[in-house]
Amino acid sequence: MEYILIFIAAVFVNNVVLSQFLGICPFLGVSKKVETATGMGAAVTFVLAISTIVTFLIQKYVLDVFGLGFMQTIMFILIIAALVQMIEIILKKVSPALYQALGVFLPLITTNCCVLGVAIQVIQKDYNLLEAIVYAISIGIGFALALIVFAGIREQLAMTHVPSGMKGTPIALITAGLLAMAFMGFSGIV
Repeated sequence: MEYILIFIAAVFVNNVVLSQFLGICPFLGVSKKVETATGMGAAVTFVLAISTIVTFLIQKYVLDVFGLGFMQTIMFILIIAALVQMIEIILKKVSPALYQALGVFLPLITTNCCVLGVAIQVIQKDYNLLEAIVYAISIGIGFALALIVFAGIREQLAMTHVPSGMKGTPIALITAGLLAMAFMGFSGIV
C-alpha cells in the first residue's frame, strides 16, 4: 500500500513539474510536439531510475559513512553527469536504434534539475532503496504525463486562432498555469 501511495502522490499530487517546478526548461522547450515530449519523458524516467539508485548508494555507503554529507550536491551533480555520459556511450554501442530514438534528449537530461531534485528528495524523505526506486520511476511517469498532456494542448493551440500578443510563450505559460491548477485537484487524494 505504501508503494501505491508513493506512486499516486508522485505522479498526480506532487507532480515534479506542476507543483514542485523542477524541470521547467524541458517542459517548456520540448513540449511543442507529442512525439518529442514522449521521447523526453521516457529518457527522463530511465535516467531518474538509474541515477536515483546510484546516488542513493553513494549517499548511504560513502557520504554518510565518511561524514561527507556536505558534499552531497556537488557529488550528485557529478554522478548524474557521468551516468548520462556512460548511458549515452553504452546505448550507442549496444543499441544504436534506442540511441537514435533518444537522440538529443540524453544530453539535455544532464542539465535537468528534476533529476538532481529527485536524488536529493529521496535522501531527505529517508526512503529505503525500494521506496526510492518507486519514487523515482513515479516522478518520471508524472513528468512524462505532464509533458505529453502539455504537448498535446500546445499542438491543438497551434491550430487555433490565438491573438498575436499571446502567441508563443505567453499562451504556453498560461496553459501551463491552467494545467498546474488542474493537477491541484488531485491534492486531496493522498
